[in-house]
Amino acid sequence: MKQFDTHRIFNISNATAFNVVALDVFQFQYENNKVYRSFCDHLKKSPQNVSNHQEIPFLPISFFKSHQILSTPQETKTIFTSSGTTQGTTSKHFVSDVDLYEKSFLKAFELFYGRPQDLCILALLPSYLEREGSSLIYMVNSLIERSGHSNSGFYLHNLKELRQKLEELEQKGTKTLLIGVSFALLDLIEQSQLSLKNTMVMETGGMKGRRKELIREELHQILKKGFGVDHIHSEYGMTELLSQGYSKGNGIFETPPWMKIITRDTEDPLTIQTRGKTGGVNVIDLANLYSCSFIATQDLGKTHPNGTFEVLGRFDDSDIRGCNLMVL
Repeated sequence: MKQFDTHRIFNISNATAFNVVALDVFQFQYENNKVYRSFCDHLKKSPQNVSNHQEIPFLPISFFKSHQILSTPQETKTIFTSSGTTQGTTSKHFVSDVDLYEKSFLKAFELFYGRPQDLCILALLPSYLEREGSSLIYMVNSLIERSGHSNSGFYLHNLKELRQKLEELEQKGTKTLLIGVSFALLDLIEQSQLSLKNTMVMETGGMKGRRKELIREELHQILKKGFGVDHIHSEYGMTELLSQGYSKGNGIFETPPWMKIITRDTEDPLTIQTRGKTGGVNVIDLANLYSCSFIATQDLGKTHPNGTFEVLGRFDDSDIRGCNLMVL
């Protein structure tokens, strides 16, 4: 099996370079991923007749529930599994190169938020901590370890202790990131409001069946008032990917240079949607080299001319799970 130079993925600097690397990744995965190749052949698409990244076939995300999606014969190092509020089959992401995942999420985090060493990182992710195989827990744990701050760490149900820690860090003027699942952040502010000046609050979406789902605007209004902040940050990622998008407010997400969001027509999944119109979210994650980099998700979204995007909801027939999975 011919090796792929992963440095090319993280050195993308413009649209032309992205297109070149995306086509090379497509060829690599077409040649080495039996499931993906079969899917592409069914659509009569191959590296011979695809000349632009928008023409590359996007594998339906449901395949991660029924197939082992791998583009390498290398041994699987870890398996990330999706959460779920139903008894349905969960997705499995077989990861053969954990270092590639760490490089992807660390470079993306630093791109948007700087070095984790410069932050105290507090994580309120009870639904993720209570199960095994969460890629989000893996990422946040790694960021906490890199933070090195004596107060960085995870919180489960000890909300009183977390509140006290936030107030203590505020008094010290410590630059802090609080990352939490939506229902737990709401639990935290339900008793009394906070007034945070040095803390960024980041929601990872999802009520996990613990609360009624809210549209993002309503959720963010409640969280802004409860935490006393002007903006609520968000993270967009999922079990099947190795990269994340981030929003610093108003639900407008950006991606790192090796990741791109394209929307598809909701009636015709093979037709790319015009920017500014709601469509199904297709994700290109070039860091997901040894799995599949071209995935058709069950999210609904909208892209903007400057490359940013919004997540607006889910297809009706899909499970409510994962990160930032709000319903309309």
